[in-house]
Amino acid sequence: MPSVPPPDSPDYPAAARAAATMAGLDAHLVECRACPRLVAWREDVARERRAAFRDEQYWGRPVPGFGDPAAPVVVVGLAPAAHGANRTGRMFTGDRSGDFLFAAMHRTGFANQPTSVAADDGLELRGIRVTAPVRCAPPANRPTPDERRRCAPYLARELELVGSGVRVAVALGQIGWQALLTTLAEQGWDVPRPRPRFGHGAEVTLARTGPRDEDGGGAPRLTVLGCFHVSQQNTFTGRLTPAMLDAVLRRARDLAGA
Repeated sequence: MPSVPPPDSPDYPAAARAAATMAGLDAHLVECRACPRLVAWREDVARERRAAFRDEQYWGRPVPGFGDPAAPVVVVGLAPAAHGANRTGRMFTGDRSGDFLFAAMHRTGFANQPTSVAADDGLELRGIRVTAPVRCAPPANRPTPDERRRCAPYLARELELVGSGVRVAVALGQIGWQALLTTLAEQGWDVPRPRPRFGHGAEVTLARTGPRDEDGGGAPRLTVLGCFHVSQQNTFTGRLTPAMLDAVLRRARDLAGA
């Protein structure tokens, strides 16, 4: 087996492709220091802390995906929030974007409770998993193209480990949409050219040549749904309402047969 580069090497994320299990992938991920700008930012935030959380110990590391490890529905966001997942260590947990998302998941039957405040709060997801193309909190919520490319192997390997049972992928925002379609194209899905444009409610069904689907129905199918991101910029202005998000999640449930 080839040696693993040191965690601060730009080649370190690519070694995640050798992870045989989700736990192995997560263990590799949380040690990553491949992007100096992101490492400095996430750790500065964890040291300085927001006043409301000054007595808490911040996670301050890359954040793994969370949810059902064999989910038929995967939700792809952007990156951890500086005082949300970068604090709690769980994707979309501890900030208002997560409050909005998990409340919708509870209303649509994917979550056992409507709130997500800490990694040990008892939240469980059923039939759905949340992840992101960038795993460290970026300054101004804007990872650079190089940082996105460097982090891409983590999303790719996570999708592979979730397995052939994935039927629907929900992309939150344009960056999630672009990153997801790029990863799926690299994995052999027939992503159209030119690429489908992102939009709330956008829907594209992809096929992949290879073994017959588990139900004998031929090549596997995956439907990608677009949804405005659950950022406060969208939810506070009404660009994304609870009803709009619920509709996307219900569509995902219907398509997945979950």
